[in-house]
Amino acid sequence: MTGILFAQKTPDSKDSLETILSTIEEQYNITFSYADATIQNKEILAPAKTLSRANLIIYLESETQLIFEAIDSTSYAIRPVNFTDITKTQYLDEVLISNYLTEGISLQADGTSLIRLKSFGILPGLIEADVLQTVQALPGITSSDERVSNLNIRGGTNDQNLILWDGVKMYQSGHFFGLISAFNPLLIDYVEVSKNGSSAEFNEGVSGIINMKSSNKVSKKFKAGVGANMLAIDAFLQIPISKKLSVQLAGRRSITDAFNTPTYQQYFKRIFKASDLNNPEETVITNNENFYFYDISAKANYDISENDKLEVSFLLIDNALDYQETASFNNKNESSNSQLTQGSLAINGIYTRNWNSKLKTIFQAYYSKYDLYANHLDISNDQNLIQENQVTDGSFKAHALYNINDYLNYFGGYNYSEIGISNLEDVSNPAYRRYIKEVLRSHGLFSELTYKSRTGNTRARLGLRANYIEKFADFYFEPRVSFNQIIADDFRIEVLGELNSQTTSQIIDLQNDFLGIEKKRWILANNKDIPIIKSQQVSTGIHYNNKQLLISLVGYIKQVEDITSRSQGFQNQFQLTNTIGEYTVKGLDFLINKQFNRFGTWFSYSYSKNDYTFPELNEGNTFPNNVDIKHLLNVSGTYTLDQLKFALGMNWHSGKPTTLLNSEQSEAQSSLVFEAPNASNLSDYWRTDFSATYNFKFSEQTKAEAGVSVWNIFDTKNVINSYYIMNAENEIIQVENMALGITPNVSFRVFF
Repeated sequence: MTGILFAQKTPDSKDSLETILSTIEEQYNITFSYADATIQNKEILAPAKTLSRANLIIYLESETQLIFEAIDSTSYAIRPVNFTDITKTQYLDEVLISNYLTEGISLQADGTSLIRLKSFGILPGLIEADVLQTVQALPGITSSDERVSNLNIRGGTNDQNLILWDGVKMYQSGHFFGLISAFNPLLIDYVEVSKNGSSAEFNEGVSGIINMKSSNKVSKKFKAGVGANMLAIDAFLQIPISKKLSVQLAGRRSITDAFNTPTYQQYFKRIFKASDLNNPEETVITNNENFYFYDISAKANYDISENDKLEVSFLLIDNALDYQETASFNNKNESSNSQLTQGSLAINGIYTRNWNSKLKTIFQAYYSKYDLYANHLDISNDQNLIQENQVTDGSFKAHALYNINDYLNYFGGYNYSEIGISNLEDVSNPAYRRYIKEVLRSHGLFSELTYKSRTGNTRARLGLRANYIEKFADFYFEPRVSFNQIIADDFRIEVLGELNSQTTSQIIDLQNDFLGIEKKRWILANNKDIPIIKSQQVSTGIHYNNKQLLISLVGYIKQVEDITSRSQGFQNQFQLTNTIGEYTVKGLDFLINKQFNRFGTWFSYSYSKNDYTFPELNEGNTFPNNVDIKHLLNVSGTYTLDQLKFALGMNWHSGKPTTLLNSEQSEAQSSLVFEAPNASNLSDYWRTDFSATYNFKFSEQTKAEAGVSVWNIFDTKNVINSYYIMNAENEIIQVENMALGITPNVSFRVFF
């Protein structure tokens, strides 16, 4: 039977299995996961291009004597018949639930969610795999103001998320001041998302971890692509230099400074409407904004030998806004020019060595820099304000993986980190200048064991991390645990827990920081008025998975201590306070997901109660967190018809807490007098999104994809924030931030 599956090639025209797998991934739009040693030195004849996918897998298993195990409809894990044939130090985390929500999203045995961008399906409102938009489809993750730079993982703030790009900590996550991800998905292979029970390898991120990884495989074939949507154009190249060396390049630049598209108009309105660029005390006569963003990423993979690999990567991100305005103030026309720039740079190197079938070491060194700069001429106050926030982060890591036996693995290592953060404020009227720079050096040691029973019914990971901060001469010990047990046919339970800490956070001194657009700035702990943030959390869940039906229920409790009030974005009576407190979140995440042949649908619901405790605020009584969204619901569906994909989804959540104003007392005292903090709520949020993509071929070598999406198709008016200000005439002004209205987008992309 095997003979009919052979390609029309001569008997000696074999290619390496890695090259053939790469070709198959393109032709069939599927992905393969494997340890390098599994396919090492294997060569086979290329399969016929006319094979069905089922016959293709039969052929590959027959010719390679390997097992091709389906993870989901578009992903396969390759393993040997006998696992002892390869290093265990490279085994992949097992996928317990595939097609989690949509193609390319799966749930791992250690409790993390895995998003494979190459096999990603479609989600409502998205026509491209925007990393930080995609993670919001996972239960328990949302953005209280629609910005990816303000992700809330189980009630935490965005600065409490550890965002990694190839192991480099990133301090900037968004373009367009947070509305789209700053990370080009074209060079990202997969994303791991951890909400609890993270590996002891990771430091910081008391709320969650978003770990983006690019491919470390040497490309065997040239690839290229160009694309555009109503916000930006992009391109990528994958260039094999030799059998051992390849280079990947990707770039993206906005078209917003050249084309005033409907998408740009909605984004601009969303970000700038309530900023200092729309001062209610001024009557704007003319204005002109020039805004653009770009990002450039590159990576070189070099197989030094069969056992040695070197990876070098580079990332550059930039946002820039120039705003010119002529306004009438006190019956006089004045002109002003304001500037805001935001950028990041990352340089990274990773060296991997396989010493033998049991031992593997990884060494990594990186440098990361973030800079935010604003120059604002305030006509109403005859004041020029310069602000700057700069972060430099250098790190070295040395890790080792050791296969003790077929069921037990050890992972441990050391890392050194030096972080410097500076803040500058320079005011012309009255003359004032403040410059503060802090530096922290830390050492981290970690060890963890991963266990898998002979039957595979029990999986566990137990780790311990110890951090030593030189400046404070103090240790911080952080245990981590992940446990997964099959208790009956199609049922399993999981228990996750961790202690974590972090030395960096973001604060807001004034609501008009950085033109009122990018209000938050990074600071370092000083163990005085800015302590090290510490968290403890535990969760337990039960999952049923059978015949493409998934039912999941997870309960959790999380406590985050030693947060500062300046980091929470208060816009009420606590706006100018500086005190230390904590918050506690208790919640449930519920999901039902059913996959049919062409149709997939899911219903998710999250409930949480999130309360602050600040001993010096509200007489020490608890009160609702600023991002206490008690009820969060999503109903979505996807449909695939050959190369055409559709997605439709509805998002609803209860309104954020807000603090009402006592108008009578405010007018009598000529100052803002508030009611009880966060005792009321904004109106419920409701949004429906649609998206569609179509894949087709121009030729055997040239493919294309067209897409269309509409965010908020019913143009629902959603208030996502409300606060009060008082002008020079003691008039009370209520400011309401509106969510995005109906926002269309169209994309077209060609692959060579």
